[in-house]
Amino acid sequence: MHEETPYPRFASQGRAYVYVLPCRDEDLLKVGFSRDPFTRFSTLHRRFFDFFDLDRGMLLDAERVIHARRIERLLIEAFAGQRANAPLVVPVSAAGHTEWYRGVHGEVGTLLGEIAAAESLSLERSLSPWLRGYLEARADLLHDWSLRVVDTLDWATHNAPGDPGAPKLRRALLDTLDMFSAAGLTIDALVPDRVLEWYANGEHRRLFG
Repeated sequence: MHEETPYPRFASQGRAYVYVLPCRDEDLLKVGFSRDPFTRFSTLHRRFFDFFDLDRGMLLDAERVIHARRIERLLIEAFAGQRANAPLVVPVSAAGHTEWYRGVHGEVGTLLGEIAAAESLSLERSLSPWLRGYLEARADLLHDWSLRVVDTLDWATHNAPGDPGAPKLRRALLDTLDMFSAAGLTIDALVPDRVLEWYANGEHRRLFG
């Protein structure tokens, strides 16, 4: 079985962003910068839309990498005394174990707001509308990708039931469909009926509850 990417292949727009990702269940947040926030978020946690509190997340469009690096450095220096350990669930391979802070969400928001105002930069103070807009702009990719995954899983069930790639592929599709739903997007019109049937009644319902 050919291994699929965790999500449909979404092209980066090439700009540079500074992000703030607060955890949902504790007063802990991650600061960083990326040219592709969506991919960066998914490397920090495969279900980042659940793990992080996107309603409280922030995204500053710094326009260029050099500006994003500088602004990230300002945040790092401003909150050096509040550094914290990364959650254990963050993969080491994500290189995401630095720039975590505790108890500074309000102060980070204030500083980013001041920077945005001073430099005429766009600041999103919630990542929920951003994620919804991001997925809406790429929703046409979901139809063929999801059908291809379901067909591949069906083939594996009948021809290679022990294929080690199947659980990862199954989880990737489930996470993607859950993400669209979490973003407030109804998937009924976005994927084929075969995928909807899989989502409602597929083997994942037994495996993953």
